[in-house]
Amino acid sequence: MNEHPPIRLNNQFCFAVYSTSLAIIQLYKPLLESIGLTYTQYLVMLILWEQDGLSLKSVATQLGQQSGALTPVIKRLESDGLLKRVRTPNDERMLCLQLTDLGRDKQPQAQSIHNSIVDQCGVSVDEMDQLKLLLDKFKAKLVDHIDL
Repeated sequence: MNEHPPIRLNNQFCFAVYSTSLAIIQLYKPLLESIGLTYTQYLVMLILWEQDGLSLKSVATQLGQQSGALTPVIKRLESDGLLKRVRTPNDERMLCLQLTDLGRDKQPQAQSIHNSIVDQCGVSVDEMDQLKLLLDKFKAKLVDHIDL
């Protein structure tokens, strides 16, 4: 019989991913605060800088979130003047998110934050790219086993 060692927190892959994620967010926090964004707001802005005018549902899907969970984040970005919610002419029920000039103007600041984070991580860009590829592959395998 093949006996498994007792489970321990520090031996868990899931905890390594979780605690690393928390550390990354904590690294971003003061830098993002300097430009008036939370980490979740930053992720939304990254999506819109790449493709402005997406639906709330599309942004939520890219983040692996439900639209309702993002609504407070979107409302805050709107009240801060970074984006506006616009109803589409073809379907009044559908909301699209459009960056304002102020929202677009934050992109260079965010790029410098990204560069700073990469520098602080202490690993090469190649190592980061390899890790991201492995995590993307792992996530794809996990998603195959999740009922959505």
